[in-house]
Amino acid sequence: MATALEIVRTLSSIVSEMGHDGATTKDGEPVKIGLKREEGHPILDSRVIDGFGVQFSGNQLVINYQSEISLSDIYKSDLEAEVEQTIQDVASWLKKEYKKVTGSALTLKPAGEVYVCAENTSRIRYFVTAHRTYDISGMDGTDPIVGDSKDSIEASFKAYLELPSKPKRPSNDTRKG
Repeated sequence: MATALEIVRTLSSIVSEMGHDGATTKDGEPVKIGLKREEGHPILDSRVIDGFGVQFSGNQLVINYQSEISLSDIYKSDLEAEVEQTIQDVASWLKKEYKKVTGSALTLKPAGEVYVCAENTSRIRYFVTAHRTYDISGMDGTDPIVGDSKDSIEASFKAYLELPSKPKRPSNDTRKG
């Protein structure tokens, strides 16, 4: 059973070594993750800008995805379903690579809906950002991050903050106002 630190280090090294554009396998073949940038010829076709990143939050993995698309791509298909499938492809690729590296399986369970945001950069270009959170099984010893944070302000500092904004004037102050 892998520790939480080993899981995080393994996933981070997989993403840093093979998650970037132009990454190749040990055989010299391009890495196939399931992104749009992998389609077509790398030199002759216009390049599609898209990529992903991961971050860890307690016992959860957050997969972030970003892409540049045209306005016609937003209207011709279900954008949320397409982005959700791309994020799922990235998660499947991570599980497959984790199994290759460690020999044990990684279980990622979706913890919520996919969040997709499309913002225009011009009249025809849009920038899409999305993320989805997954629960990582086998992260023993890590506390999930849930709920609001607790008030950790010291009593003396809290008393200072509660002082009136206009201080009381001393008795020997005879000025008006």
